[in-house]
Amino acid sequence: MEDDLEHQYGSKELKETAAEASLVWKQDMRIVPLSAAIYFLCYMDRSNIGNAKILNSSTHNDLLTETGMTNYQYTIALMIFLVAYGLFEVPSNILLKKLRPSRWIAFLMFSWGAITIGLGGASSYATITVVRFLLGVFEAERSVRVAFILASATLAGAFGGAIAFGVGHMNQAHGLSAWRWLFIIEGVPSCISAFFVWFFLPDYPETAHWLTHDEKDLATQRLHLEGSKGHHKSMSWEDAKTTLLDWRLYAHYLVYFGISVPFSSLSLFTPSITAGLGYFDLKAQLMTVPPYAVAYIVSLLTAWSGDRLNARGLHSAALATIGAIGFLASAVLPPTAYASRYGCLIVAAAGAFACIPPLLGWLSSNIFSTASVGLAIALNIGLGGAPGQIVGVWIYKADEATRGYPTGHWVNAALLFMVAIGCVGLRFYYGWQNRRLLRESNGGEVRLYKY
Repeated sequence: MEDDLEHQYGSKELKETAAEASLVWKQDMRIVPLSAAIYFLCYMDRSNIGNAKILNSSTHNDLLTETGMTNYQYTIALMIFLVAYGLFEVPSNILLKKLRPSRWIAFLMFSWGAITIGLGGASSYATITVVRFLLGVFEAERSVRVAFILASATLAGAFGGAIAFGVGHMNQAHGLSAWRWLFIIEGVPSCISAFFVWFFLPDYPETAHWLTHDEKDLATQRLHLEGSKGHHKSMSWEDAKTTLLDWRLYAHYLVYFGISVPFSSLSLFTPSITAGLGYFDLKAQLMTVPPYAVAYIVSLLTAWSGDRLNARGLHSAALATIGAIGFLASAVLPPTAYASRYGCLIVAAAGAFACIPPLLGWLSSNIFSTASVGLAIALNIGLGGAPGQIVGVWIYKADEATRGYPTGHWVNAALLFMVAIGCVGLRFYYGWQNRRLLRESNGGEVRLYKY
């Protein structure tokens, strides 16, 4: 019945003409690869501390040994990054709106790359903590497109493990431990890439020199309802109040909190988890690659299917359930069942990471005010993502390593089940809302909520 009503009355989503399809392809080829590269480097620079923690630990040339940090202090250093990230997310999004996006992002990118390089010279807990806070400050900033961008995080995880394995063989080269080389080598590309972002990242359709006049007009027309235009009015208090008081958005934020815990914990502790599965030192770094590689492929397939079937919520629910089962099995299996628990880690990572892009695409596509999109996304990260990631740094306890980190696995399993329930609930809510909107439209055009 619901599908029949939508087919009968239609919505504001117009079928693409040949000109529109050509324009979208042209924009995607310019924007998506560059955006994915930015996020790839961003993620690699924020998560490489997890590799540095155990890199060359067998020879006592690891991060913790050389800085004199305890496991508790290491966790504080992880958390302080997320505190800064959460505090500066909204201000950064506001500046992104007021300044040219290419200039602001390039500045942030160069800054976080330089700070990552600086981590290579850290020699104490205090230095690590301060520099991680600064890194969080400068890193604060629809489904298939979102997936290509966000899935680069899982790709960065795979590359990060492989790079750490290679860099591990540079231990004591020119008198520097391998973990210091890791920060230096992974920070330099961000600094260099910032110059490409400055010159090649387009700001708005109106200012894109590679679009023809007709293409600029068409792009501006397509963005009339749901895009960000260079000459669009700034957010009003009424826009902000509407966004802040919309309870359904808080359901999205809660769901995003639930997925941010496993995202954070896996990002930072996968090397430690694999080290507890019978893999040691550099081999543990290498064994972090398969979970991320599988998660990357599953993320892209899930986002494509969710978009094609207009079923982002149910896809996220299904993948969250799969991830929860992976964590649940890891929690109940004996600590010495290394092969089985490694397989469960791959399943858990694929499920946890793959449900994130559809969730973000689902949120942004269901905000009908252009001015409110930036605020809602910033709130999603500030109220859901950042707190969830802070929780994630605490659940894999060093003193539980020999027992297989049961607390971390149980917490992640429970939260992923919550994510699945929340996604199903929101899907039914949007279905009910769409039926109401269609009844009230009396056959006219109406913009419907995405599923």
